[in-house]
Amino acid sequence: MGNVLVVEDNSLISCILQKHLESDGDHTVTVLHGEDAIQFALRKMPQLVILNMTSSGSDGEQFIQCLRAHARTMYIPIIVVGAASDPGAKVRAFRMGVDDYIATPFDSEEFLERVRTQLRHVQQVMLSRLIDLPGAFQVEMTIKCKLTGQEPWSLLYLDLDNFKAFNDTYGFLAGNELIRLVGRICRRVVYEYGNLEDFVGHVGGDDFVVVTTPDRARLLSCRIIAAYKELSQPFYRPEDLKRGTISGVDRKGRPYQFPLVSLSIGIVNNQPYLAHSLQEISYLVAEAKRNAKRSSDNIYYISSSHDVANCFDQPLVSALPLSASTTILPFSALSWEWELSKRELVHALSGEEARSDYELHLRP
Repeated sequence: MGNVLVVEDNSLISCILQKHLESDGDHTVTVLHGEDAIQFALRKMPQLVILNMTSSGSDGEQFIQCLRAHARTMYIPIIVVGAASDPGAKVRAFRMGVDDYIATPFDSEEFLERVRTQLRHVQQVMLSRLIDLPGAFQVEMTIKCKLTGQEPWSLLYLDLDNFKAFNDTYGFLAGNELIRLVGRICRRVVYEYGNLEDFVGHVGGDDFVVVTTPDRARLLSCRIIAAYKELSQPFYRPEDLKRGTISGVDRKGRPYQFPLVSLSIGIVNNQPYLAHSLQEISYLVAEAKRNAKRSSDNIYYISSSHDVANCFDQPLVSALPLSASTTILPFSALSWEWELSKRELVHALSGEEARSDYELHLRP
């Protein structure tokens, strides 16, 4: 069920929406104004915001600017309801990045259909269909935005290990519920221990990302893994939980005992500007994730040029011209001639294909 945030001081719009949208059973309508509306949007990330400018005035423009300035809310659709007698307000609203403008007085049926159109667009493009989180498109845009900024930031990449065995043994519905659990844990932990501007997204499948600051990266990772270990236990049969393995068959059809599903987190701290493009950060985070799966605590950091060298297998280590006094340069400045074909982010971030392509071009 999605959430629609209505920002207004009166009940003109909220009454219409509560009557029709909530009766459909698909959405809840929350009515707030002022600072409460901003805090709600940042914490809950509604699927749609409807702003009544006839009642909020200049505060409404500040609200739009605030939402568009934050990575977590910059892509939430905004519908503005404003006076038909002020054409300049419509132009200003679109320049600030709103998605639709409805002039008063309006026809209720047309208004509802325009709202439903925006909600359908969110479901099709912006949000993960399995989890009510920003999807691959928003993940990519958020990372690109961070890459162009000046503030230090960290990318956490979360991946479930041995998930296929669980899915094959317990069924896809149980697998979907386990994925939803990880999404809920990420949101809750970031809400309790992260920054207000932190971002949580679902890349696809059993892969998630969290964008935070370097000082929170370790704390969030440890809290997420601890919560997952505790809350995932009810998903298993008692005998599997006691044994610590899942009875299944391998790719050749032979009986095999698979480990329980664990959660690994690869972290790239981009504070020293290790990456300068989406492709570079994609490759680094894939390497961090790969090493996290082999780590005792399921967490692996890449936060310096030394970490970059250590995370690669042999011949890649020798290919890195790094020393204690070496200035950290962008990948392109290290004469690494590589080119990733343009794939969906879900493949670029999680696949061994990207790593293979990258290594191929690094070899002398």
